[in-house]
Amino acid sequence: MSPDNSLTIARAARATAATAVFAAFGVFAAAHAEMPEPARIAAPAVAPAAAPPHMPVATPAVLTAPPRPVVPSALPQPNALAEKPQAPCSAPVQFTRFDRPLLRTARRLASGAPLTIVAIGSSSTAGAGASSPDASYPSRLAVELRKRFPAEDITVLNRGVNGDETQNMLARFPAQVIAEHPQLVLWQVGTNSVLRDHPLRPHAAQLHDGIEELTARGADVVLLDPQSAPKVLPTAAAPDMVEQIARTAKEENVDLFQRFAVMRDWYEAQHLGFDVFVSPDGLHMNDWGYACVAKLFAGAIAEAATRPIASAAVHSAPSAR
Repeated sequence: MSPDNSLTIARAARATAATAVFAAFGVFAAAHAEMPEPARIAAPAVAPAAAPPHMPVATPAVLTAPPRPVVPSALPQPNALAEKPQAPCSAPVQFTRFDRPLLRTARRLASGAPLTIVAIGSSSTAGAGASSPDASYPSRLAVELRKRFPAEDITVLNRGVNGDETQNMLARFPAQVIAEHPQLVLWQVGTNSVLRDHPLRPHAAQLHDGIEELTARGADVVLLDPQSAPKVLPTAAAPDMVEQIARTAKEENVDLFQRFAVMRDWYEAQHLGFDVFVSPDGLHMNDWGYACVAKLFAGAIAEAATRPIASAAVHSAPSAR
């Protein structure tokens, strides 16, 4: 075979091989052109979660910002949403009406001169358990008396000291009571002696001495006995103290506001829970308790100072300055 023929055959073979390669590549390309393009960076398919039972089925899934934390003080308080109905303030007349007219107080009111009242006692006079000093019983008493005597100048001074007993109060009489020249003194006694289980006999003597000193200075005197509260009731001396104070008031011819009986009536007869009128400490009154005592007390003072029997004797009764 000539060299030219050999070269021609070699070229033809290479051309045939190239054609076969290109043909195979075309088949491969055509085959892949029929396949869908694969998804790129695709997350695995997840079945939609079922809606919670309380959520409407049609609620769309919406991307929202995370809720802001709620400050507890910003939450609506129960009292702001619906005020709890207040219990009516009442008590039997025999517990709140004074046996004797307040002659010196009546004379002062009749003359139009300013009336000064001093409330002396321990923590339940100072206002322990109240939300503020304005909610103490002397403060509320001043408000109630001004409602009944809007044209009169009436001042109620709070001389309560936490923890005081009768002998401590007697020591404070010169500077905190007598120096004010009151026409009416409201003396709350007995609770701390009962809680501390102190003997009653010395207390009786101190009570007599204090009443005689006040009346000698020309003041009407009203005693205020202990509170009927969970921490007072279990003490063995509580009934004896209440009886002693009532007996002393009768012997000294002064009036008595029967706080113990009033509060017992709230619980036993009116079926009010202690939480209605006693603070969480189980001893002192709360705002409602102080306000109700003050309202009943003011009614008793107003009645005893305007009682018809007082009109004939009022001008002859000695008065404090």
